[in-house]
Amino acid sequence: MLLAVLLFVVAGLAEIGGGYLVWLWLRESRPLWYGLAGSVILIAYGIIPTLQKFPSFGRIYAAYGGVFIVLAVLWGWLVDRKTPDLYDWIGAGICVIGVSVILWAPRH
Repeated sequence: MLLAVLLFVVAGLAEIGGGYLVWLWLRESRPLWYGLAGSVILIAYGIIPTLQKFPSFGRIYAAYGGVFIVLAVLWGWLVDRKTPDLYDWIGAGICVIGVSVILWAPRH
């Protein structure tokens, strides 16, 4: 379970970080290498979820979506300096519950 969580976090940071570098390049006129580095990181993001042990592509990406939302709230808080409000935290918590149900609910 710890490896699964770690892979979700690494994938999320790669997606958000890569997307952020591309954002900085296109929206804030940063040098081209920001966009190139961001693009390479986004390619790595596409590979990282394949390292998960769960057999279903759809289930992995559905669960990852919830983890991504939590990471995006934290990124906004720590990098963009936008403090999440109560509803951000409630929504993120609901996502964590949803991820847990998707991944670890007993199935027959």
